[in-house]
Amino acid sequence: MDVAINYWAIVLCVVVAVVLGTLWYGPLFGKAWMRIVGIKKPDEMTPAIKRTMMRSYTLSLITSFGMAYVLAHVLYYTTAITRVAGVNTGVQVALWSWIGFVVPATIGSVLWEDRPWKYWFITAGYYLVTLIVMGVILAVWQ
Repeated sequence: MDVAINYWAIVLCVVVAVVLGTLWYGPLFGKAWMRIVGIKKPDEMTPAIKRTMMRSYTLSLITSFGMAYVLAHVLYYTTAITRVAGVNTGVQVALWSWIGFVVPATIGSVLWEDRPWKYWFITAGYYLVTLIVMGVILAVWQ
């Protein structure tokens, strides 16, 4: 089956994921997250820190593209099978994807790595919001 993918919608999803990540791990929950993981804000931006940040942003873009691309496929197949499209379908596909994949993949940080629940809520919350926004974008602009 050929899957019609709107790559402009995928690009918008990637941009939104980066903007959400910047806000989420910046002014919204950045201080709490940094305190939990033990990151101290550097006094100055050295070339080494800039390289590390660029690598992290690049990998974040790639993984956000993958997440949006796979979500577009799941949404396409869900719409094809249920014959129901729209924002509600996008939100439901995103929510079930989060419950089925993100929650089990991230909960181990609390169970086995001795991270506090607050860390999990910050991290998993970012993915929940990101997936829902991506689901809505992909559902509307399919």
